Amino acid sequence: MILIEVNGQKLELKDGAVLKDAIELSKSLYYPGTTAGILKAGTKKEEATSEYKIFTTKGEFRIELAGDHGIWAAFKDDLINIKAHWETPNSIAFGPFETDVVPERVEKKLNRYDVFFGTGGYDAKNTYLMFSKVKHFSDYGSPGDAVVGKIISGKGVIALLKQGDTITKIEPVIKWETLLDKICTTDLTTKLEDGMRIFTYFKVDLVNEAPEGAEHFLALIRKKTFHVDTFTNSFISDDGLKGEGCPYEHWEARSEGTVAVRTDGLGNGRIYIYKADRTSSAVHSVVGHVTDGLELVRIAQAGDKLAVISNPERVMVLGMGFAQAGKILTARGLKLEKRGYTGEDAIIVEQDPDTTIEIISNGGIAGLGVRSDKIIDVTFYDDLAPKTLDFFRHSLRLKDRPLGPLPVFFTYENTYLFRSEKEAEAYKEINPENVPKKEVKAGEIAVTNQAAKRYGMIGVKLVDDAKYGPTGEKFECTNIIGKVIHPERLKGIKQGDIVYIREVS
Repeated sequence: MILIEVNGQKLELKDGAVLKDAIELSKSLYYPGTTAGILKAGTKKEEATSEYKIFTTKGEFRIELAGDHGIWAAFKDDLINIKAHWETPNSIAFGPFETDVVPERVEKKLNRYDVFFGTGGYDAKNTYLMFSKVKHFSDYGSPGDAVVGKIISGKGVIALLKQGDTITKIEPVIKWETLLDKICTTDLTTKLEDGMRIFTYFKVDLVNEAPEGAEHFLALIRKKTFHVDTFTNSFISDDGLKGEGCPYEHWEARSEGTVAVRTDGLGNGRIYIYKADRTSSAVHSVVGHVTDGLELVRIAQAGDKLAVISNPERVMVLGMGFAQAGKILTARGLKLEKRGYTGEDAIIVEQDPDTTIEIISNGGIAGLGVRSDKIIDVTFYDDLAPKTLDFFRHSLRLKDRPLGPLPVFFTYENTYLFRSEKEAEAYKEINPENVPKKEVKAGEIAVTNQAAKRYGMIGVKLVDDAKYGPTGEKFECTNIIGKVIHPERLKGIKQGDIVYIREVS
């Protein structure tokens, strides 16, 4: 028999057992095709490190030692539970405590965020651990090798520390990548060994301070998976919503396990999960924290698809009928207010509040219904027009919602032209792609590309056409992106109306 763990659950299996056996026996959350992380036994060991986490009553920060400092190694355990004895605009001192350092009576240069030792009255019995807030010169009665390191993350905490604050804990930072024998696999026939620890998912608790960012994350993981598009020693990221805007909401240090969304610049909209501590950032808004399964995040590799669950789960009723939405909301203790068209065939196209965090805080949701014949189901040609569909989904917010509004711009004969509410032409190029050769079929939907002045226009025709595309442009100006399932639903719509596009496979 062998002993293993699956998501923290201890199990006993027969020799020769495989990954599938462990998952089935444990009844653990697992989505077919996702990556499982496996840590082998006996590979984790304590190892000297140059980085330490310092926990205080105002938060945590991290320091990196500058070389081999015997002072730190000898006295770091004496620093637990000591208080900040005094502070100035230049520095803050924790202590006193007794050491055997030899103080020097000399003014020394300190740089911002230096970590150093000083003494009171040039007496080693009154030694202080000190942090420099600014670059300055001063005589702190420090020993010759006073500066032991630098603050490398959580720097904002230093500005918050005041007299009376306490250091509550100090712990070394363990480098997982160098300490663990690990496996990332989707192969359920992987043979297990005694002592293995298996992780099949991770969990994220979202923060109330970032309702828009939390919704952005929930939209990213709407299929309960996180794709590792970028991998570094300090983070992994999913680029599924890269390019989709998200406002900055929550300033917080990006400690290990933090989930953040980039809100500006290169990679705008990308979701990051941190494996190492980083300082807070003006372009990374914190939306949540990994509370279970951080080991899976630590050992994941580029290309992996990870199972993920969120707390809370997303509240999204767009595209549902009122009856279905009511059952789902009632099960979560939320109320539903019906607005607009409320017949049996009604489909919800708007929800208020818009975000999960706000809906839960509000205790319910108001849903706007429209007749089902206002819903236009479309099958998209992802293999033939991926770049144009990126523009289209961005314009209608179909990347993060089940359906999107599309206002009618103009109609004539059997041709229907639309212009999206969200102008995206300035952000997304529409180069020629999947242009028709001989004929456009009735019901095909197209976007005018940049070869024409009215690029970004969207159109559908109800008849075949061997000369012009669905937007009325020549073939070389027309990108075909998909096919409307029930094109007859377009009959009778007029300029100013709004239809709702829903993607179907």
